[in-house]
Amino acid sequence: MRKQFEQILREIGEDPSREGLLKTPERCERALAELTRGYAQDPGAILRGALFTEEYSEMIIMKDIDFFSLCEHHMLPFFGKAHLAYLPRGRIVGISKLARVVDVFARRLQVQERMTTEIAQVLMDSLAPEGVAVVVEADHLCMRMRGVEKQNSFVVTSAMLGVFRDRRETREEFMELLGHPRR
Repeated sequence: MRKQFEQILREIGEDPSREGLLKTPERCERALAELTRGYAQDPGAILRGALFTEEYSEMIIMKDIDFFSLCEHHMLPFFGKAHLAYLPRGRIVGISKLARVVDVFARRLQVQERMTTEIAQVLMDSLAPEGVAVVVEADHLCMRMRGVEKQNSFVVTSAMLGVFRDRRETREEFMELLGHPRR
């Protein structure tokens, strides 16, 4: 990969042997490996490793989970907050695992819409709850730095499964408890 980064530097008109760029190909290789480490992780296994029997039957919400991802169209960053909820059916999961699942999907080349759905689906499959709700809000640098250059735009996506999709009152309770997402 280092050779490819050296070639990219040449293609944009830089000299990879310039002092400030000598270690850039190596740094880029390490950075890209870190930013895409989610491919090597199994989000279902993360969740299944921390399931606990508990007769709690009210909504569990985790808000404001920071994430960073790379847009698969331009490989530019998008970042923001994910908000998750589930209505357990006799099993709960360690709360840190919810944040880890967001990171697993964020650390892949992504589109926000798919990431939102993937998070919801793995929670539904692994926890077998009554339902799952996921809302993701993000700033996309491909919108800010290039193309249309809209500085104050952000994207909100949602995925509602089970009772969050089927029962309006459950969905409304989630949105009310979520409140206005913080920016």
